[in-house]
Amino acid sequence: MKNVIDFVIIPGYWPPAGGFGLNTNLLETNLINSGVVLGILVYSGKGVLSNLLTNRKRTILSTIRDAEERYKEATDKLKQARTRLQQAKIKADEIRINGLSRMEREKRDLIDFADENSKRLEDSKNATIRFEEQRAIEQVRQQVSRLALERALEVLNIRLNSELQSRMIDYHIGLLMRATENTTD
Repeated sequence: MKNVIDFVIIPGYWPPAGGFGLNTNLLETNLINSGVVLGILVYSGKGVLSNLLTNRKRTILSTIRDAEERYKEATDKLKQARTRLQQAKIKADEIRINGLSRMEREKRDLIDFADENSKRLEDSKNATIRFEEQRAIEQVRQQVSRLALERALEVLNIRLNSELQSRMIDYHIGLLMRATENTTD
């Protein structure tokens, strides 16, 4: 094994520039090795790199298509939302206008109702006043009649004697008799 190690380690054994050998210059070694590795990678990785790029392109295109579809869907939803918003604004305006007109109608109805109630109360008040006037007039009449009757009775009691009473009674009995005779005929 020592021979194998000596073979690799001893620099004098290797020919200096003639063939394939060990290059000890680090700068040249990196460039050459890098070039060789890069060449091998390009040659053998051409298909792999092509597949990776194709897959990446396909992925990007599908992502773009998906984004465009989502954009289109979002745009459609935005249009629908704007349409619904416009309809909601129109509906809100209709409700507001209906509310205002209903409020005015209710206000007019309330004013009309208050006017009718006021008129009814005025009529009721006037009727009550007339009734109270009639009642007061009737009370005054009754009182005047009672006073006149009392006074007449006083005058009659003072002036009425027994002869006058019997004539009066006879007169009224005669009237009553004639009235009953006329009704029987």
